[in-house]
Amino acid sequence: MPNSRILTAMFGGLATAVAAAEPHVQPIEQFATSTVKSWLSNPTLIQAVKAQNAKHSSLSQTQIDRMDKQWRAETGASSRPMIDQILANELSKFLAGAKNGTGGLVTEVFVMDNKGLNVGQSDVTSDYWQGDEAKWKKTYLAGPTAMFIDEVEQDESTQMFQSQLSMSVVDPASGEVIGAITVGVNVDALLQ
Repeated sequence: MPNSRILTAMFGGLATAVAAAEPHVQPIEQFATSTVKSWLSNPTLIQAVKAQNAKHSSLSQTQIDRMDKQWRAETGASSRPMIDQILANELSKFLAGAKNGTGGLVTEVFVMDNKGLNVGQSDVTSDYWQGDEAKWKKTYLAGPTAMFIDEVEQDESTQMFQSQLSMSVVDPASGEVIGAITVGVNVDALLQ
């Protein structure tokens, strides 16, 4: 699919950065409003992001790069202590349940902290640090109402044609953006 220009639009009070004129955008916006917004208010999700933000508050970029390198190495290894620890946490269990509850519409879901590092996920991602990618930059850095819907492509992690929906994670107590969520949406299932 060719690159299309990105625009910002208002949808249901959410500032949405979208690939212009794509047929998957409006149905994904509707799914975000009807389903993903409720996931974002779950106390397990909020507490996990806040705890990791506190734990990682003093990480340097060198340390982040080292963690990301370890994660990438573990994705193809038989021993995966870092990956297994994340997959076993309460947030990952919640996200796996949320994914499974969509009947195949969601291909993956993961939550990132204020540095773009994975906090929890339904499935193993290809990397640990998302902070250099649009999914984090166009949500976490864009404010509490940010939503970014990417183009349709074959995902490296899931090998499915999907679009990624990303939104800011907001602390309901303070209104502060504390992280971001990315939801892989199976476009064929969405447009049926």
